[in-house]
Amino acid sequence: MPSSALAAVAGEAAPTHLANLFRELNDLKRIRSAGRAGSIAARLFRAAWLALAQGEPPDAVMRRTTAAALVAARLADLDRTALAALGLAPPAVDEVLLAGFDSVAGDVAQPLRSRLRDSVGHTLSTGGEPPGFVLLLEEQPRAGVTCPGQPRIVLEPPENHAEHCLMVAVYGVLLSPAYGADAATVFLAGLAHHLHNALMPDAGFTGEVLLGPHLDGAIAHATQEALGELPNGVRLDVEAARRILPDAATPEGRAFHAADVIDRVLQTAQHLRAASLTMGRVLDEMHLVHDGPVKPFHDRVLREMSLP
Repeated sequence: MPSSALAAVAGEAAPTHLANLFRELNDLKRIRSAGRAGSIAARLFRAAWLALAQGEPPDAVMRRTTAAALVAARLADLDRTALAALGLAPPAVDEVLLAGFDSVAGDVAQPLRSRLRDSVGHTLSTGGEPPGFVLLLEEQPRAGVTCPGQPRIVLEPPENHAEHCLMVAVYGVLLSPAYGADAATVFLAGLAHHLHNALMPDAGFTGEVLLGPHLDGAIAHATQEALGELPNGVRLDVEAARRILPDAATPEGRAFHAADVIDRVLQTAQHLRAASLTMGRVLDEMHLVHDGPVKPFHDRVLREMSLP
C-alpha cells in the first residue's frame, strides 16, 4: 500500500456512534409479517436486485434500499403499502415514514442523511422475477461459527446469504462517509460479495481451508455462473464494484470490510444477547407491561401469581 494510503488509514477511525444503530438494523433479518415471504432484509435484497436487473441506476437503488432499511428499523413492515391499506391518506403515510426515519437516523452523517431522507417512501419495484441467484441466496443458510479442526457451532435459526449481503450493503453505505468511500460502489459490492454461495453451499472457514488449492477456482466458477444471469450493463457495474473485495487498500474496500465484520459479529451477538436476557430488563427497562388504563390490574395479577 502506498505511504499516502497508509497515512489515510492511520487517520481513520470506525464511527463508534453508529454501533447501536447497526445493532437495531441487524434485527431486520428476523422481522417477518403475515402475507410476506421472508424477513425484511431478504425482501429488500430481492427488491434491490430486481431494480438493478431492470436497469435502475445503482445510486438510486442504494438510496431507496438504505432509506427503507432505516425506516423499517422502527416501523418494521408498516411501509407505504401497509399504511395505505390501513386507510391513511398519502400525506399521512409520508408523515409516518419520515417520522420513522428521523427517529433512528440522527447519527447518520450529512449530506448522506439528507440524501437518504429524500428517498424515504420511494419504493422499489416488486414486479417480475429477480435473477435466479437471488432466490438461491435466500435459501442458502450461512455456515454458523466454524474453525478448522473443531466442530461447528450452529446457531438456530440461521441467517441466509441474502440477509447477510443486504445488511453488509446497508452498513457499508452508512460507513462510507467515515472512510471517504463511494457509497454506491460499497453498496453494490455488499450485495454481490457472496454471489458464489448461490451455487456453493456454505461450509464456513473450515470448508475453505479444506478446499485448499481448489477454493479460488470453485468460487470463481460459481461467481461467473451468477454474473451470467445479469444484463450486460448491471453486470459491468457489479464486476467493477467487486474489485474492492480482495483487500482494504481503498476507501471502498475499508468501508466494505468494516461492514462485513460488523455484521458477522452482530449476528452472533444477538444470539448471546437473547440467551442472557433477564425479566428485570424486559419488565423494568423495556416496559413489557406498559403504561395504560389496565396497567394497575396487570401488575396486581402478576403479584398474585408470583410472576415472574
